[in-house]
Formats: sequence, C-alpha cells, structure tokens
Amino acid sequence: MSERIVVNEVGPRDGLQSQGKTLTVEQRLQMIQALLDTGIRSIEVGSFVSPKAVPQMAGTGELFVRLPMADQVTYSALIPNAKGYELARAAGARSVAVVLSATETMNQRNIRMSLDRTTAVCLELMQQARRDGVEARAYVAVAFECPFEGVTPAERVIDLTQRLFEAGADKVIIADTIGAANPSAVRRVLDPLQRFANEGWLSCHFHDTRGMALANVLASLEAGVREFDSSIGGLGGCPFSPGATGNLATEDLVLMLNAMGLETGIDSLKLVNAVRQVQELTETPLGGHCFRWLQRQADQEASHA
Repeated sequence: MSERIVVNEVGPRDGLQSQGKTLTVEQRLQMIQALLDTGIRSIEVGSFVSPKAVPQMAGTGELFVRLPMADQVTYSALIPNAKGYELARAAGARSVAVVLSATETMNQRNIRMSLDRTTAVCLELMQQARRDGVEARAYVAVAFECPFEGVTPAERVIDLTQRLFEAGADKVIIADTIGAANPSAVRRVLDPLQRFANEGWLSCHFHDTRGMALANVLASLEAGVREFDSSIGGLGGCPFSPGATGNLATEDLVLMLNAMGLETGIDSLKLVNAVRQVQELTETPLGGHCFRWLQRQADQEASHA
C-alpha cells in the first residue's frame, strides 16, 4: 500500500462555480495562496467556459498568468471543448481536464450534446493534449447515479474509462456528482479498473450529500486509488446537476488520511485558517464534519505558541 496520497483541491473551480457571490481574480488568488500555505500542491484553479454560462469563472486566463510560484505544484483547468482547450493553452495551463457525463440526459442538460458526441469530443481532446505534452485528465461524471436517469450502469462507466485511457488520458477521475454512491457501488466500479488504479491513473471525486464521502474514500483506497478531489470547507456543488450539494471537505479528507498514517503533505491545523479565509471571501458558512474539532485544536496550539 503506497503511503503517498494526492489531495487535489477543487475549491477554486468546483467550489466557486455554484456560489452566489462572484470573486474577483484578486480574491481567487488570495484563496489559492491560502490553500498553498497548508501544503496543498495540486489545485484545480478554474475553468475556461463561457462567462455567460458560469460568471464565477470569468478571468481564469488572467488568473493563470498570475498564479503564485510554488515548489512541485500542479495547477489544472477544466475545459468544455476545443475552444476551451486553446484558451487554456494560451494562458499557459500545463494540465487540463474534460468532463464526460456517463448518461445521455446529463450530457444533454449540461452541454447540449449527446453522450456519443461528448465522448468523441473528449477523446479528441485527450489525444490533442497528449500530442502537445499537456497533462490530460478526464472526469466521468454521474458515475454512480444521475439526477435524471437514476442509477448509472457500472459497465458503462468502466467502458468509458477504458476508452479515455486508450485515447491518451493521463488520469481519469470517477465522479460521484450528486453524492449518491456507497462503498459497495464504489467497489463495483473500481474493482474491474484496479490495474489502472495500481498505476496511479485513477482518481475519485466524491460529494458528501448523504454523508458517505469518507466511507467511499476508504473503499477507493482499498481498491488501490491514491488520489482524491476535495474542496476546502466542503464548498461547492454542480450548478447543472440537481441535488449536487457540497463536495467532500478537504479538512475531513486530510484529517482521516493523516490519522491513518498516510502521507498527504498537508497540515490539518493550517486548513482551519484556509477555511476561515475562504468563508470570509465567499460570505458562505463553511466547514466539514471535523471543522469544529480542528478549530479548537488550532486555537489551543496558537494560545500555547
């Protein structure tokens, strides 16, 4: 069992895109710096989508140009199509991610394309990124349940994941978009993909809608996955997916992994300050299941300093 776990912070993208308050580029930079200060070294900083569709992501090109320099940090961006890819490349992005929903209706509601067409576009973008030497990441969304079609067949998720790898994806992220997964469902999807997990090519993205995100992380760890998305304070949810409430809170994930003796490189207590800063920026109450306890520990440590 590898001791190193990568925590990919998605608060600046997935977290902010559903917020009522739109942060300025300067405020988004403050948020990213607060995350870096905790030891986080993998951050999805924004998306190159139409500002009309997602106004919270306007200015992502400027954001990339101004990102703080940090040792061994990976900054990634979400791209919806070829135009988004070109904008990301022009801004200097070295890691991009596409989103492929595993059901027909979710693709139609999200990006107004069929499942077959969305799959073809994603495969083409994976191939292009590989040719350009850009890290290619792909999300398989609604991998366990769709808000429009119900339970997603595991066989479809497995097939799409394999096709993405064949097209050149460096990593595929299995996404529980509405927080409907459970540990048994997670194993049904991940066990047939274990050879990819063992190579470090699989990641998971869980929402905590039903309070099972950490249980699903544990099932994923047992299946060999060593990378997980999370969002500071549980910020966010998908604005295009009914029922997609908050993401797995970074502080919950890191506290559990650190307590298990797994290496994240992230200081749990420093996450308290990050939650507080992001809460102030977004004017949104934040904090995972463990936040009050972590907050007390951080305050006690500060009083003894």
